[in-house]
Amino acid sequence: MKKLLGILVVTGAMTACNNSTESATNSVDSAAKAATDTVKAAGDSAVKKVDSTVKAVVDTVKAKAGAAVDSAKKAVKK
Repeated sequence: MKKLLGILVVTGAMTACNNSTESATNSVDSAAKAATDTVKAAGDSAVKKVDSTVKAVVDTVKAKAGAAVDSAKKAVKK
């Protein structure tokens, strides 16, 4: 993930600096904005991964707890 972020920052900086009509301030601002957008996207992606992982764990625990309850009920009935 760090490599991807680094590549995107370098690419953004190179793209921003490629146009000779831009001033240095605009180039720096563009590179900073690109880096900020990339970090935000990476953070959003990480949050989605954590959310899906937590949901999967909760679903698994519920399923195992339900199976344990069913097994206990069957044992009591015997």
